[in-house]
Amino acid sequence: MVGTPRTTPDDRGGDPDRDNRPDRATEAFLAHRNLLFTVAYEMLGLAADAEDVLQETWLRWASVDLDTVRDERAYLVRITTRQALNRLRTLRRRKESYVGQWLPAPLLTAPDVAEDVELADSVSMAMLLVLETLAPTERAVFVLREVFAFDYGEIAEAVDKSPAAVRQIAHRAREHVAARRPRGVVSPEDVRGALDAFQRAVETGDLRPLLDLLAPDVVLLGDGGGIKQAVPRPVVGADKVARLLAAGLSRITEASLRPAQVNGYPALILKLDGEIDSVVALRIDDGLITGLYTVRNPEKLSHMERETLLRR
Repeated sequence: MVGTPRTTPDDRGGDPDRDNRPDRATEAFLAHRNLLFTVAYEMLGLAADAEDVLQETWLRWASVDLDTVRDERAYLVRITTRQALNRLRTLRRRKESYVGQWLPAPLLTAPDVAEDVELADSVSMAMLLVLETLAPTERAVFVLREVFAFDYGEIAEAVDKSPAAVRQIAHRAREHVAARRPRGVVSPEDVRGALDAFQRAVETGDLRPLLDLLAPDVVLLGDGGGIKQAVPRPVVGADKVARLLAAGLSRITEASLRPAQVNGYPALILKLDGEIDSVVALRIDDGLITGLYTVRNPEKLSHMERETLLRR
């Protein structure tokens, strides 16, 4: 269940009608709620902002004359997309003053997300970072077309462009993403094997099995948001990453690591004194670790206590 603000309908209770049956607007919103959250999250990379977008979507949806709506799903996605685009432009300004490196906020996802290979790929930390390199409208068009399979006419209404312009934007975004996404199909088993090596290194202090999995051009990114200590800039190269990992592992002997399903793929949650300290996710290319992402900013870890349902 997506945790949305209290001013939105909640499918765990709180029906607005006296007879406890939701009205048509509420029923439609609840039916598509997880889809709308997924759209907003893929556009923004932040769960809290995606929830805010859902609240804004509900406020606008509640005032719509439903007799004029032909397709409730498409109409709701259109509202969500427009609100997410507005917020995405604001986020770009916020990121300019962000302390250190910026990473997406991880989500503890339900097992069924991993079963939908395309959905899992689209919300993976690696893909969300690729989507960060797109312009706002390009990102919206790519997400709606490639992930959710909306037609060009529906996307055109959502982004206020002509269908012909949307086709061009989609083509450009698709080429941009293809040049930067993981080079091959990554199975959960590949990721899990690399994370097992990482966990053994923490528990035993033996880094060799992990180092054998590092690609020569591996990149390590850390996000502390100025609240927790993290590497201030990307660390590139197997030797540098290995030295950093060795130093870091020597300081977290009291930590506990547990595997979890994060953004559709296996990841590790590191806890100190019973509290979540970090989430570690990997990017795998051709069987080697090419990206290592550690999120420590506590403001981005709010969705790691309970599963978030994502839908297409």
